[in-house]
Amino acid sequence: MKTTRLSVALLASTVFVAAACQTDLTGLNVNPNSPSLDTPPPPGTIFTRATSSMMGRLGGVFYQLSGTELLAQHVAQTQYPDEDKYNFRVLTIDGFFTTPYTSELMDYQQVINVGKGLKDPNTWGPAAVLQAYSYQALTDMFGDVPYSEALQGTTGTTLKPKYDAQKDIYYGLLKALTDATAAMGSGAGLGSGDPIYNGDAAKWKKLSNGLRLRLAMRMQKADLAKANTELAAAIAASGGLLTSNADNAALAWPGDQVFDNPWAANYATRDDHRMSKTLVDAMLANNDPRLPIYAQPVAGTSTYAGEPNGLDVAAAGSYGNKASRLGTIFYPGKTAYGTFGTEAGRATSTYMYTFAEQNFILAEAANRGMGGLNAGQAAAYYNAGVTASITQWGGSAADAAAYLAQPAVAYQGGAAGLTQILTEKWIALFTQGEEAWSDWRRTGVPANIVSGPSAIVNYVPRRMLYASSEQSVNKDMLDAAIARQGADAMNTRMWWDK
Repeated sequence: MKTTRLSVALLASTVFVAAACQTDLTGLNVNPNSPSLDTPPPPGTIFTRATSSMMGRLGGVFYQLSGTELLAQHVAQTQYPDEDKYNFRVLTIDGFFTTPYTSELMDYQQVINVGKGLKDPNTWGPAAVLQAYSYQALTDMFGDVPYSEALQGTTGTTLKPKYDAQKDIYYGLLKALTDATAAMGSGAGLGSGDPIYNGDAAKWKKLSNGLRLRLAMRMQKADLAKANTELAAAIAASGGLLTSNADNAALAWPGDQVFDNPWAANYATRDDHRMSKTLVDAMLANNDPRLPIYAQPVAGTSTYAGEPNGLDVAAAGSYGNKASRLGTIFYPGKTAYGTFGTEAGRATSTYMYTFAEQNFILAEAANRGMGGLNAGQAAAYYNAGVTASITQWGGSAADAAAYLAQPAVAYQGGAAGLTQILTEKWIALFTQGEEAWSDWRRTGVPANIVSGPSAIVNYVPRRMLYASSEQSVNKDMLDAAIARQGADAMNTRMWWDK
């Protein structure tokens, strides 16, 4: 009901302004119930569209399976292994850069503007949280990007926005999340227009605080004092943090063959990937109960094996029958080349931020003595992170307990414990390659993520190249960013990547 009232208020105010400015009767020919540029859709409709579009892209085939999941070495390409060799297509990378600005970032800004105009923080707060999430993914991929002057093309303010330094973007995102947390209260908010939490403002506050934790830990090596301050503030913030997997931020796809999990939709007709040897070997070493969920046995066997990353076409193709496909939950049942899942695979959720990730962030903070936490708290957070990840993917608490009881998995503390935390976090971030890749860049864990034998460069990329279109439409601002940040090359480190 809240969404309906907001829709009426939005349309009524738009019609009123339009009528006040009319000098003739042409406005009578406009249907006030039909959205147009002058009468945009209700905020709930915009929010739904923006969120499904963003999660379909950031959790989808190009961004993950042809991008960050390869960089994190969760999966490997068995056909057309160009991206696995870091030979990324220009148009694909251009889309990574430009699409957020023309899609969800602008849409969320519309919802923010309407919500603030209506003095309804439960409407604008969730949009501000997801806008921050999108900006973080963008800056973590490229470094310096347009931020403070972005999204102003329709106002005529500027068509050539400056590129903000990544430090300033991070500070801005932390403030945006802090403000959203403080503003949101109880109430329905966007209601059914919210595909993440169905308008539950209390859960949006938890997610906002959780994303503050993520940003704060990401800047740990670049700005330790600020990282400490923000970690402590997020832990103590009103609304608290995620308390269980029930609070996970995820898009649960309808699975109706119109809105399907993008991986399942891809694997209905393609057979492009196998599990990475880097990930499978790590999971096999400790009898990880998630392995039969993440992966399938090698065809015709009961064993699991991975494919090395960065192979040439012939070598990669030879792993079609030697390495494990992804798990059946990522397949829609009968595919064009066999049956590897069930219809339920179409509805597999795409994750944004989870209770497991949060616990690993807190475990790392405790291990490092950050954010007011201490080393004595690290083990509990580590155990909670492992348990949350295993149960998130369908395992049981008993599975988690047995896994944690193994000497190689039981928390060891100190430097060894930090490596355990980061390794388990990397495993838990399966399907969230951008976060796993970012953590590897920051920490170097796992240490055996290296470029493959046929990679076009002898390093794992630290960033993506800027969109080629920026050279023609915003060259001066792009050049200034490159001069500040470093060469537009895949081995240029960004601000937090120390």
